[in-house]
Amino acid sequence: MKIARIFGIIFLGLIMLIAFAWAFGALWYDGFGKAFAILNALAVPALFIFVKPWRVKLGIFAGWFALILGWWLTLAPTNEGDWQPDVSRLPYAEINGDTVTLHNVRNCDYRSATDYTTRWETRTLRLSQLTGVDLAINYWGSPWMAHPIISFQFADAPPVCFSIETRKKTGQSYSAIGGLYRQYALVFIVADERDVMRVRTNFRKGEDVYLYRTSLTADQARERFTEYLLSINQIRVKPRWYNAITTNCTTSIRHQHPSAERSPWDWRMLLNGKMDEMLYESKAIETANLPFLELKQRSLINPAAKAAGDNPGFSELIRATHPGYRESE
Repeated sequence: MKIARIFGIIFLGLIMLIAFAWAFGALWYDGFGKAFAILNALAVPALFIFVKPWRVKLGIFAGWFALILGWWLTLAPTNEGDWQPDVSRLPYAEINGDTVTLHNVRNCDYRSATDYTTRWETRTLRLSQLTGVDLAINYWGSPWMAHPIISFQFADAPPVCFSIETRKKTGQSYSAIGGLYRQYALVFIVADERDVMRVRTNFRKGEDVYLYRTSLTADQARERFTEYLLSINQIRVKPRWYNAITTNCTTSIRHQHPSAERSPWDWRMLLNGKMDEMLYESKAIETANLPFLELKQRSLINPAAKAAGDNPGFSELIRATHPGYRESE
């Protein structure tokens, strides 16, 4: 019984420590100022030092945590704000049978990663001309974490990319810890490949992009494309919060797919730097009969993208010598 009681106390202490850390972060990032967060942080140890008995301590702590959690859950995202220029407009789609009209497709003219002219375009596409889906995986540091960009290929039109990101306000930068709270709205960027891929390969420092062709059929591609269209139309009406764990660039892709048809959960969906390895194992990407490490090495598009520059044939040039593409096999 003593051992069980000790483990019970340790478990309870761990839960309380996690709750305390989360509540402190919520007040620090989303609350009433850092001074208020620090005062609350000091009040909790004072509670356990000066208040007796333990049942009263636990009751007050539980009430304190519930109050903060209840307040935090009332915070609502909004589409109104002083947004950075590259996320200032939300895309939306008009669907009329086979024809899709995409509004606010981003196609920036970059001079550097931070110096650019924002251009927004309207594109008309035909679902019957959708031929497949490509996946770009963007690394900016850790091999464990990456950012996926989905590129839909059309027989009679340039590719259209979807990139799920944080919608940052003017002057705001990304914080990994802040991403666990309610600091950022979620945004689905719809863009040209010369924008959303080239800014990462040609202008941002220390970023690598690997491009893979998925094994999705044309019918499956149309289903995935329609899911994205529904998502961008929904988020335009009902904004969502970004969350680095539950609602991020990867989990949001999975969540928009019907629950009965989703792939089984895999830890590499969270540590998404290993996503391409997961997709290779499940034969979800074209392998060109190469071992995974060789396929990945040959799928890096940075050199080809830098050579292509702003060439109108950018999309063809970054694929010309890469494995997994039927044109090059």
